Amino acid sequence: MKKIIVTAVLVLVSNVFFAQSVFDKYEGQDDVASIIVNKKMFQMMGSVKVDAKDKETQQYLDLMKKLDNLKVFSTSNTKVSSQMKVTADQYYKTAGLEELMRVDNGDKNLKIWVKSGATENQIKELLVYNAGANKENQTVLMSLTGDFTLNEIAVLIDKMKIPGGVDLKNAIKGK
Repeated sequence: MKKIIVTAVLVLVSNVFFAQSVFDKYEGQDDVASIIVNKKMFQMMGSVKVDAKDKETQQYLDLMKKLDNLKVFSTSNTKVSSQMKVTADQYYKTAGLEELMRVDNGDKNLKIWVKSGATENQIKELLVYNAGANKENQTVLMSLTGDFTLNEIAVLIDKMKIPGGVDLKNAIKGK
C-alpha cells in the first residue's frame, strides 16, 4: 500500500513539472500558425544594450525581463476557431482568471481575461481570444505569463507585431 501511495504521489508531482499548456494542442496543426516565446528568449532579449536616449526601446527591453511565456495561435479555419473558443472559455474558469473585458460587435469577438498579481495593476497571466481579428477573419488565441501591467503590454504588441494585436492594443487603451 505504501508503494502505491508513493508511486501515485510521484506521478502527480511529475505531471505538475512536465505538464503542457492546454493550448499546446494547437501547436503544429496544419491550419494554425503559432508563435511560442519562452522565458530564456525573453531574458536574452532583455539583456540587449541600447542607446540610453531610446526610452521606448529600453521600456520594451525592461518588459522582456518580466515575461515568462508567450503563446500565440492564429487560424482562419472555422472549426479550429470554435475549438479555440471552447478551450479559452474552459481554461479561464479553471485557471482562476477573471474577465477584464469583452467586445462582441457581430463580426468581431474579443475577450480578455487576467490573473492578477501582487498589486491591483500587476498581471500574472493574460489570456486573449480574438475572433475576426483582421480582414482574413482570423481567430487569435494568446496566452502571456509573467509579472507585468497592461500598459507595458501595449509596447510589446507594437514591437512584436502580434496577430490581432491592434484590437488588443485598442482595447487596452480604451478605444
